[in-house]
Amino acid sequence: MSKYLLDKFLFTVDRDPGLVERYREDPAGTVAWWEETQANRILNCVGAESSTWLAFEEEERAALAAHDYVKLFELGAHPFLTLTLFIGMFERDHGPLEFQREYARRLAHFSLPYPDIAT
Repeated sequence: MSKYLLDKFLFTVDRDPGLVERYREDPAGTVAWWEETQANRILNCVGAESSTWLAFEEEERAALAAHDYVKLFELGAHPFLTLTLFIGMFERDHGPLEFQREYARRLAHFSLPYPDIAT
């Protein structure tokens, strides 16, 4: 499992409004496209520089494709990255702070110490 790759996906998608919409409308397709074309690109480097070994495990891929932020948190994805991305995707479908409250309610069964979020 790569917490780095989960966080990289959440970070890069959240910073591109077009990708946010693409991920909202076609999560499995967006995850597959991103893994194939973006996962091995090195952040903040020229496009020619990349690695070759990064890939999601099936559990990670399934959680991303299902928009399952609880599972992503269990897998070690950073909660700030999941919250900001999912607010951008779903807050419009809810009243003021309703999505944030639902996020907190769905994660309420976790107690300290939280899953390790270090990459």
